[in-house]
Amino acid sequence: MAQRTHLGDADCSIAQALDVVGDWWTLLIVRDAARGLDRFEEFQRELGVSRKVLAERLKLLVEAGVLVREPYQERPVRHAYRLTPRGRALLPVLVALQDWGDTWVLGEGEMTATTDEASREAARVHALRGTRLPELLLPDRFGELRDPVAQDTAYTVLYCFPGAYARAEAYPPGWAGIPGARGCTLESCTYRDQLAEFTAAGATVHGVSTQRPDEQREFAEHERLRFPLLSDADLSLTAALRLPTFRASGVSRLKRATLVVSQDRTVQEVLYPVPDIEASVTAALSAVRRTA
Repeated sequence: MAQRTHLGDADCSIAQALDVVGDWWTLLIVRDAARGLDRFEEFQRELGVSRKVLAERLKLLVEAGVLVREPYQERPVRHAYRLTPRGRALLPVLVALQDWGDTWVLGEGEMTATTDEASREAARVHALRGTRLPELLLPDRFGELRDPVAQDTAYTVLYCFPGAYARAEAYPPGWAGIPGARGCTLESCTYRDQLAEFTAAGATVHGVSTQRPDEQREFAEHERLRFPLLSDADLSLTAALRLPTFRASGVSRLKRATLVVSQDRTVQEVLYPVPDIEASVTAALSAVRRTA
């Protein structure tokens, strides 16, 4: 193990946390584990780090309880590295770092729920085409765990939205003034009204936000939605795909984006940013028909 300098401040949680995840390799390993990578060779290929450094960081994260090391092959013995509940608790940290980078490093420091088509953030999201969504489960509005990718239809349209509420007073203060935040009700209702066309084209529709299931249930019942809304309140899907976010009222919220995902979990099409909500629903339906 490489020599590490411990910060030694036993009363500071920030210092104690940095003893575990205080260099970029450890957090990047957590980032890639959230994306579904779990083999030594996968981490090395993705990060371009030396085998020695990677082995040291993996050992550190296992000892800290962030990763668990599980054998997946006996001869020779090889191990997979997967996030523990303690490790998954770091996902909001990753999302907050990404949001800070999008806002202050790649952006101009302004709160926004969208971006420019030519931005580096948009390029990152569009690069999801051809990637596979890792296996994970999200609670629906009744609290039941669901795969965000439907297995009984050829395609799933995942539309990610900042937040929709049944009552106007439930929206965060200043919501209408955040660029790109408005329109979630229109988006959900447009998918509701065109659901039969998506079904005929062989697609399931899932809405995803970081709201609590009870908030989604109240909204879905109010608008009589006939498709699932899924809660990514723990940011597992957001971290897995590095989806763009912004913070409002102390909560990380998804920026509006739409993914068309095939049954084998491959992202076939990405719509981001979404400046015209009704046009984006039409574009999603066209993408399903085009790839069918």
